[in-house]
Amino acid sequence: MINESQVCHTNLAYKICVSGAAETRHCGENAFQLGEEVGREITRHNGVCVTGATTGFPYWAAKGAKLEGGFVLGFSPASTEKEHIDRFNLPTDHHDMIVYTGFHYSGRNLILTRSCDAVIIGCGRMGTMNEFTIAFEDSKPIGILEGDWETDEVLRMMIEKSHRAEEMKNKIVFSSSPKELLDKLCAIIDEDKKQTHESHTLNR
Repeated sequence: MINESQVCHTNLAYKICVSGAAETRHCGENAFQLGEEVGREITRHNGVCVTGATTGFPYWAAKGAKLEGGFVLGFSPASTEKEHIDRFNLPTDHHDMIVYTGFHYSGRNLILTRSCDAVIIGCGRMGTMNEFTIAFEDSKPIGILEGDWETDEVLRMMIEKSHRAEEMKNKIVFSSSPKELLDKLCAIIDEDKKQTHESHTLNR
């Protein structure tokens, strides 16, 4: 049974992007377990798990979401399912729907991040940093998962040196607990939605 404080409130399901390394040998022994739990928590918080339709950390989040009975949407860098499998060597399992963007990785990252209400950053490398900077520039709610990797430490430094730390302080949350991270992130999404709807009502 989900407690009211755990649920993201809206008439539309919230789309939560999971960004992380496709190759996770540098991420530590519990990276897969944490990725899976992130996916489960997205479903428990009535969200749609959105990934880059890739391997590694996002793949395990997709698996966790499906194991919890959730819906998973993927955005592929490929233009077709055949190219997705044969050229990019990417999976199709644990996803309910995959959009074949045809924009390769950099273009896919932009569409993926822009299509979501919030972004969760797990263990990652350059592609993950790219998705983080897109979300940061767009002032999206961002949840950064702390773990046995350097990603969260690198991102803390980037935020501090961005000269926008004060501006983004209410949009970025950190936690080593997937549940706590989703609780915090959903509260930010809810506040954003509330302000958007209130503004729309006043301007009608």
